[in-house]
Amino acid sequence: MNYLAEKDLKYIWHPCSQMKDYETLPPIVIDKGEGIYLYDTDGNRYVDVISSWWCNLLGHCNPRINEAVKKQIDNLEHVIFANFTHKPAITLCERLSKILPKGLCKFNFTDNGSSAIEAAMKVSFQYHTQTGNPQKTRFMALTDAYHGETIGALSVGDCDLYTKLYKPILMDIIRIKSPDCYRCPYGKTRENCCCECFEDAEKQFEKYGAETAAILVEPLLQGSAGMKIYPPLYLKKLREICDKYNVHLLADEIATGFGRTGKMFAFEHAGVSPDIMCLSKGLTGGYMPCALFVTTDKIYNAFYADYGSGKAFMHSHTYSGNPLACSAANAVLDILEDDSVLKQAKENAKYFNEIIREKFLPHKNVGEVRSIGLINAIELVKDKTTKEPLDGKLRTGYQIYKKALKKGVILRPLGDIIYFNPPLIIEKKDMDFVTDIALECLNEILPE
Repeated sequence: MNYLAEKDLKYIWHPCSQMKDYETLPPIVIDKGEGIYLYDTDGNRYVDVISSWWCNLLGHCNPRINEAVKKQIDNLEHVIFANFTHKPAITLCERLSKILPKGLCKFNFTDNGSSAIEAAMKVSFQYHTQTGNPQKTRFMALTDAYHGETIGALSVGDCDLYTKLYKPILMDIIRIKSPDCYRCPYGKTRENCCCECFEDAEKQFEKYGAETAAILVEPLLQGSAGMKIYPPLYLKKLREICDKYNVHLLADEIATGFGRTGKMFAFEHAGVSPDIMCLSKGLTGGYMPCALFVTTDKIYNAFYADYGSGKAFMHSHTYSGNPLACSAANAVLDILEDDSVLKQAKENAKYFNEIIREKFLPHKNVGEVRSIGLINAIELVKDKTTKEPLDGKLRTGYQIYKKALKKGVILRPLGDIIYFNPPLIIEKKDMDFVTDIALECLNEILPE
């Protein structure tokens, strides 16, 4: 074992890990990054095809983002964001206001995605209290949702891996059955349905709409649920029913924003706007912790009053609006605007999906390949006809992950769902490489 890995295990408790697994798969000590590649201290190269937990948008050590952060650090590293501000934050918000869905124009900074979700939930609750609807104290969310791991964010989530143990201390959430296009109970497909599954939302709104402040939704893509993809029509229907019952539509675009779904923001596919949107991950290209919730003038104005009224939003984070993070985010927007990255990514996405379908769909244990933008997911099943899942105790996805690491590819599956969520700059040669390696590893674990 690498001596640095030994030191790591002496001191560090890694996230989202059973540390006993590290006895057979020690931590890999990364020395440097360049583009979509990471290099460890032994000189091994890895293709970061999961964007280091979906945040590395434009490659590691991107020269333009590097330069922006270096330049900023010599001027201002941080300043309290209450009654003080700075040019990088002002510039960032001005630029985002021009590309966000219509109506989103007031920005509140936090420092991570979970915190943005928490703050947005509090704003929705407080808004209703201050506008004559104090009965609106509850929240709706979809089954299989993931919105973060602080208590409020975890409450609206519904992935047992993260939530089951903590249910005694979580909020009571109104749960709506999420669209399940692979195992559609109506016998439809994404291409031919009218979102018949929305009937459960209608029932829950009819029953609980009067007491609901907001519904949280991952637009089009439920990431931690296994990259479950559903049609834009579902969001249109949500917009209509939220308006009917005076419920805020809260979009969690933390994982889907900044080109991940083929458009700048996933909500653009539906042609409607949420009342509140949360952003993080790709916001800074994966460089610095930073997050935002963005809302409308209507919601903002409900908090605008004399101090003595008690209507201010008394929520803060020490590193809110950090100048280094804002500078990185501005550099990300520079690249997205100047370099036609999104256009190239959209063209490459077609190729990526085609080769994945060609290589993986014939395999006896591949139930479905689903894609949106450059994101592609391969659901492994025991039986293609019945769609019966594999035995989770076998940890098939984890076995594939370990083999892929030895061949230079970072996959880190979601249970038994292998996925690719690469930086937008990935090239076709790398797509060929990572899919070949993934297929090799699949065949070694589950031979044809």
